[in-house]
Amino acid sequence: MTSFISPDYQCDVLIIGSGAAGLSLALRLATHHDVIVLSKTQVHEGSTFYAQGGIAAVFDETDNVESHVNDTLKVGAGLCEYDVVSFVASNARHCVQWLIDRGVAFDRDPRNKENLCYHLTRESGHSHRRILHSADATGRAIETTLVNQALNNAGIHIIEHVNAIDLILSDSLGLSGPRRVTGAWIWNENLKRVETCSARAVVLATGGAAKVYQYTTNPDVASGDGIAMAWRVGCRVANLEFNQFHPTSLFHPNARNFLLTEALRGEGAWLLRPDGTRFMHEFDVRAELAPRDIVARVIDHEMKRLNIDYLYLDISHQPPALVHTHFPTIYEKLLFFGFDLTRDRIPIVPAAHYTCGGVMVDTHGRTDVDGLYAIGEVSYTGLHGANRMASNSLLECIVYGWSASEDLIQVLPYIKAVNALPIWNEGCFEDADQCTLIQENWHELRPLMWDCVGIVRTTQQLERALCSINLLQQKIDDYYSTSRISNNLLEQRNLTQVAGLMVRCAQARKESRGLHFIRDYPGSLSEAQPTILIPPSYIKR
Repeated sequence: MTSFISPDYQCDVLIIGSGAAGLSLALRLATHHDVIVLSKTQVHEGSTFYAQGGIAAVFDETDNVESHVNDTLKVGAGLCEYDVVSFVASNARHCVQWLIDRGVAFDRDPRNKENLCYHLTRESGHSHRRILHSADATGRAIETTLVNQALNNAGIHIIEHVNAIDLILSDSLGLSGPRRVTGAWIWNENLKRVETCSARAVVLATGGAAKVYQYTTNPDVASGDGIAMAWRVGCRVANLEFNQFHPTSLFHPNARNFLLTEALRGEGAWLLRPDGTRFMHEFDVRAELAPRDIVARVIDHEMKRLNIDYLYLDISHQPPALVHTHFPTIYEKLLFFGFDLTRDRIPIVPAAHYTCGGVMVDTHGRTDVDGLYAIGEVSYTGLHGANRMASNSLLECIVYGWSASEDLIQVLPYIKAVNALPIWNEGCFEDADQCTLIQENWHELRPLMWDCVGIVRTTQQLERALCSINLLQQKIDDYYSTSRISNNLLEQRNLTQVAGLMVRCAQARKESRGLHFIRDYPGSLSEAQPTILIPPSYIKR
């Protein structure tokens, strides 16, 4: 018989994740509603903080929304949903203006001081300069501003060092009516205990799952938690075969997760072989400004052809003042590793960067379960299709933070809060070797995904990967059912589950398209369709 307890926390809206998507939503809701924001580590420690390039929006009078839409559709390789792309591009400017009004300081154009125009850069896939940026640390500027405002907002309670375990549904409480989310179980890392939070709505803003790969530009928190939690309560997922590999991360034994922004190539940086020759123009007329999937695949091809570990990025032919002005963070970081960006060629390799698929949502971020929303990288909106265009990710976070708030403000008055939640049944087994066992599992999963589900795949590799993942999942599930909770165990449970979903999506796509290149099916089908997986607990509404 299920026992119930009063929740440790109660709020109108529980937001799981503290990046641009979660915090922008929290700030929009906090005027009228009590909001709790959960952060797995420190509040700023997510992918947003490390985003370098910028955010795309039409601010140039020679540019237009239609062009932004068309560029996005082209990069998405036939899988973008037109209505969604138009929705995001049309709402880009006012959502970016909201950031500006909050205090985000985007760089101004020094050539046009009188009109205070913004300095706009151009990145892969864009036909115009439409990237607003704050030097080369745009994510940090956005995240710092949003965090400071959230910390000083009485309507927002930020809880750090907590990890959502699973979502709590109304049917587990014996409540009648349509199944809906009523809160979540939470692991408090500081107190080493499971807590409960009751909420009238829950928003997943947990980011992506690039940690599934051995080499990634993402911070450690990108472990697919939101995708896994949503799947377990009956939400469909889509297009998880499309994992974007950033073409240019720094190759250095001590440089972990450090990418070299797309904007470097937007400002004229070249990709070079060891002999100093350029090569991108041999594969695509757009050369270094080709979409990321093409650039990453060409780099991978050249590395394998030449049997080398890395290639080079070179912007030394540009004026040093340009580098110092637009890329000060990267310049200083590279100096630390012994490279001068204004003079040296920089060794680079591709690395897993962005999860284009995710939890299926509508234009308000609503999932298949009532009261559950997903916004940002955790979601599949239809914006990115088979490949994400540069600087559309931060934009998606801000636009969906706005659109989700519009819906929540309308529906929250009609949702009753619950005052009791099921008690958590804590495992009683503490294994002194837990850390060792979990580390062994990490060493198995991440290289497996890199080797078999990476930039180029084969049918045989996917079969091998799924077989290994299923065995690993069974081992983790058995361990999870008897052991005490830890952050490492939670992340491994989630990421292994998401890895299996990624492979199943890849197996279902019998073609090469965008970020999914499979040697057995090198061509594209005439009609593009999303890959949709339906969980056993899915209930059609």
